Amino acid sequence: GVVGATVQLLMATRPPPSRGKGDATPLSPSSRNSLLPGTPGSNHLSSPVLHGNKLGCKRPSFDGGSPQMLPPRKVLAAKRAKTDITSELEQQRATLILADGTRWEGVAFGAKVGVAGEVVFNTAMVGYPESLTDPSYRGQLLCLTYPMIGNYGVPDLDSRDDIGLPTFFESEKIHATALIVAEYSHDACHWNLTHTLSDWLKQHNVPGIYGIDTRALTKHIREQGAMLGKIVPAGAAESSVPQVNPNDLNLVAEVSLKEPRLFVSHAPPRQGKDGKRMRILAIDCGIKANIIRYFMSKGVELLLVPWDYDFSGEAFDGLFISNGPGDPTQCQKTIGHLRALLERADAPPVFGICLGNQLLALAAGCTTFKMKYGNRGANQPCIDTRTGRCYITAQNHGFAVDPASIPQGWEQFFVNANDATNEGIIHKTRPFFSVQFHPEACAGPTDTDFLFEMFLRRVHGEHAEVTVSYRQPTIPARKVLLLGSGGLSIGQAGEFD
Repeated sequence: GVVGATVQLLMATRPPPSRGKGDATPLSPSSRNSLLPGTPGSNHLSSPVLHGNKLGCKRPSFDGGSPQMLPPRKVLAAKRAKTDITSELEQQRATLILADGTRWEGVAFGAKVGVAGEVVFNTAMVGYPESLTDPSYRGQLLCLTYPMIGNYGVPDLDSRDDIGLPTFFESEKIHATALIVAEYSHDACHWNLTHTLSDWLKQHNVPGIYGIDTRALTKHIREQGAMLGKIVPAGAAESSVPQVNPNDLNLVAEVSLKEPRLFVSHAPPRQGKDGKRMRILAIDCGIKANIIRYFMSKGVELLLVPWDYDFSGEAFDGLFISNGPGDPTQCQKTIGHLRALLERADAPPVFGICLGNQLLALAAGCTTFKMKYGNRGANQPCIDTRTGRCYITAQNHGFAVDPASIPQGWEQFFVNANDATNEGIIHKTRPFFSVQFHPEACAGPTDTDFLFEMFLRRVHGEHAEVTVSYRQPTIPARKVLLLGSGGLSIGQAGEFD
């Protein structure tokens, strides 16, 4: 149980009868199917990870029943949302002003308010509903490098999966401070559309600006480094929008939950060493919903606790440290609790993702630094130092672990193939490891979800000494010869370049 805190037990609307907590008896096929959303007797959409169903291939039936397979394209009436042409012509102007004085004038959409924060860019082609609701973007003005945004609108805001989480989002609200795009599509079309992007931003009082040369802005940030900026609506004085540096704030405290919360999987129970359902304690520094779904797919129960929670009195089988926003050194309470855990001879296995990698590293004695412009996108190559194999990963971070500060007994787990920054640490003999990227974010799409299984196997007691074979080249390349395939036309094999 949780000491001195309220625990919410999130279960499906039809839990199996007379099934007590900790009961590791496997469910019968019939009773298990009764829990699966999309089967008779269920009122919830399936989690995209929990049951292996692609939500993009399903939609809720119009009578409120279970999700049905999509009909053939010719009989599917796509939902559309279009802004009246008059309102488009009357759009208000706005200006993006960077801390170095650089200015970009564009058109406002979403909420017509002034905001300030750190300007960063993300190179992913799709996924703006997930990015905007990712707590790791707290305090940031997010520039999307893909040229057209908004053309598929925003899915159902009220839809919940079978564990009570938002079906199509990473959290309950938009965390990014503002959205910067080259072209905003007023005409949106998608079978799952319920709102336009602009309307959704208005609901959360988040401004957007389009008509910006995002290529020039991205190049400016890459050359000068991530910098502070503000969006000022037309007619407002610049001084009316004070500059804010989110890296000076404890953003984790803003996005973390306030009371512990217990999630119990509907998948067949995964037993711990004691024969009971395995319990993972997760430190919520801004956890994404899909991380919770991944753990639920493994049959464990997940006790989610606030960022500064003292878990020394809790009973659990493994510890997970989540992603989150901002400077990791702001989380001194979390670092102190982790350091005390690592010093225990009987410390349980530990797994961290993104900010969790930085917090584990700081607890182990490493240092972190602010990157020039960070890594945010869905195609970052990372090399597993144990095998030399490279994986394509999704990332969202502006701080990194200094590999030169890694203490004895620890090794780099992954290394970024682009900039050679640290992408994870692992202890040679003890069951502690973390990664800087997001293995649950489907960049590969599932190439690195083996890390969840690796963690849970360690929780069960399986562990072997880590051997690292990768060694970073000592002499960087000075010239690169790129062999192209010559002129191409549409339809030819451009991927050969």
